[in-house]
This record gives sequence, structure tokens and C-alpha cells, in this order.
Amino acid sequence: MELRPRNGRRVVLFPLPFQGHQNPMLHLANILHFNGFSISVIHTHFNSPNPANHPHFSFHPIPDGLPLKSGDSLEDIVPLLSVLNQNCSGPFTSCLSEMLSDASTQPVACLITDVHWHVTQAAADGLEIPRIVLRTSSFTTFAVLAALPLLRQRVVTPFENLS
Repeated sequence: MELRPRNGRRVVLFPLPFQGHQNPMLHLANILHFNGFSISVIHTHFNSPNPANHPHFSFHPIPDGLPLKSGDSLEDIVPLLSVLNQNCSGPFTSCLSEMLSDASTQPVACLITDVHWHVTQAAADGLEIPRIVLRTSSFTTFAVLAALPLLRQRVVTPFENLS
């Protein structure tokens, strides 16, 4: 297959710093690049992608405030997601704002973020760029999440009391 000509537009992606989230996001980036988009990837220092594996993309690291390094074990993911959202909100918005104000780069068509980066919606709204959310989990996860409200209504015992 032949690479399509550049269309003069750029897509900015912001994956979570976990392999099961980065890989699908970077696969999507490859598809978009093949279809003529320039790709910019904003990423945290923790578990950052290797730019040498994607030489046609531009990578923009932001501080995440985590004392962790790639390969460190993660005990509880939910508090970590909360801390990442809190710590990365300002740096993400600043980085995206700088990209938008850089006249030497192509205009941004949209922002694609992982579903767990909930703070990115406010940045996208404030900077007036469309945001697309990528959910990298399976359909089974989606079905369970969709069923939770019904389970909460029908279960007599609250979830926290279940053993």
C-alpha cells in the first residue's frame, strides 16, 4: 500500500502511560499517518513511548509528578489514575496550547485521548478543538460497566458489603 499525501492537518494523541493503552493509540496513529495526517503524541515521563519506534511522529513529554520509573510495579491503579489526571492537567494544557500557537506546524484537526484522561475535555473545550475518546478495553468491560447501574438497583446488599 502506498502512503497517502499529507493533508496539511495534524492529530494530537494523548495515551495513558500503560502498554495496553499506548499500543492501540500508536496503532491508530499509524493508520492516521498512513491516511495523510501528521501525528503529535503528548506523553508522560513515566513509561514513555520510544520515539525511535515511530520516526514520523513528533513526541512531546510532559511532567507527571510521579516518583515511578518504567518497570516499577503499580499496586493500585485507581488512585494512580487520579494522581495522573491531577498532576498532568496543567502541563497537558500548556503543551497543547503551545502546539496550537506554533505557526510553523500544521493546524490541529482534533485531539484523541484515552478515556481515563478525563481532565483533557476541559482543555479541549478551552482551546476550542474537537476531542475524540479512545476506549482501549474490551467489549466485555464495556458490557460490565453498562450493567452496573442495573446491578446497583437490583442488589439488596451494597457492593462494599459483599465479600
